[in-house]
Amino acid sequence: MIAIPVIFAYLIGSVPFGLIVCRIYGIKDIRQYGSGNIGATNVWRIAGGKVASWVFAGDILKGVLAVVFAGFFYNVIGVQSIGLESFQVICGFVAILGHVFPVYLKFKGGKGVNTALGVIVSLMPLETLVAFLIFVVVLLISKYVSLGSMVAAVGFALFIFIEKFMLSKEIATVNLFLAIILAFMILITHRHNISRILNGTENRFSFSSKGRNQQ
Repeated sequence: MIAIPVIFAYLIGSVPFGLIVCRIYGIKDIRQYGSGNIGATNVWRIAGGKVASWVFAGDILKGVLAVVFAGFFYNVIGVQSIGLESFQVICGFVAILGHVFPVYLKFKGGKGVNTALGVIVSLMPLETLVAFLIFVVVLLISKYVSLGSMVAAVGFALFIFIEKFMLSKEIATVNLFLAIILAFMILITHRHNISRILNGTENRFSFSSKGRNQQ
């Protein structure tokens, strides 16, 4: 029975909203354009903000649903071998893995940022707000979504570490572990972006982008 929400988390995390939404709007395979990624940033560049907003919302929702369903299952069915927070963290992390390694796309998916955002906002909303503000500041300064995502992920983990060990705030250790693992994962999934940033070839984000289909 305990495997049910874990399997659900992986399957919902694997749903390729970038591919599905773009097909609805007439783009057969978003992976053939731009960076080849199914995430909202590439969708923004190719299809515009309207289409990307649906992908953004869908990818976040996957993380939220994984955590919420885990909590619902835990409270209704009962899980004796593990605590609620740990169970939700496991299911949330599995959803992120589903996005990065989706079974529907032969395990070649996105970078997991927005699904991770859905997970952490469900578990740690205040800390997530801080991470989001970091992302926005870095994005506005650098115009690199990838850099903003990476700095925000590291900042998120660092902020939780400071809260727990320097400010003595009651934060579950499993949440700190999740933050650290996510920071490393996002750095790894953005390794090619790091190379392009260092080489000066990384695409800069433009808020005025109208997308390939709208130009």
